[in-house]
Amino acid sequence: MKKTVLTFGLIAGAVMAVMMFATLPFLDRIGFDRGAFIGYTSMVLAFLMVFFGVKSYRDNVAGGHVTFGRAFQVGLLITLVATTCYVIAWQVLYYGFMPDFLEKYTAYALEQARQSGANDAELARQAKEMADFAEMYQNPLVNIAFTAIEPLPVGLVFTLVTAGVFGRRQS
Repeated sequence: MKKTVLTFGLIAGAVMAVMMFATLPFLDRIGFDRGAFIGYTSMVLAFLMVFFGVKSYRDNVAGGHVTFGRAFQVGLLITLVATTCYVIAWQVLYYGFMPDFLEKYTAYALEQARQSGANDAELARQAKEMADFAEMYQNPLVNIAFTAIEPLPVGLVFTLVTAGVFGRRQS
């Protein structure tokens, strides 16, 4: 199981990390909305490795049959490996190359609020919330936790669906 989890988890993590490294330097040109779309699309593509990893485990390790629980376990471990790769990639990018990311995002978010008709009091409140968040985000553990929350739900959905598909009782 270890080989399957590491192989497919590292492939999924590499897909997400490569896409992050490929798109974030161009964030000023493509914008935060398109950047988020590209990011989550790459996560969906990367987490297809959960399906292929569980299938590989079932066919090559488990003798052609896998229970829901075992399929869920394999899928979850693949998701955790991929999420770890994603978090490491973000830490390298954020601290090494994009320390001004939150400043740019704050400016973007405030401009979006302004365009949607927010008044000065609402803008001031949002700016304060974002400044408080930016201060909290400088703590590496908080940064890691918030970063892991991005791909984890996507991977969990793939894990549940995959476990449901492969874990059905055979008649």
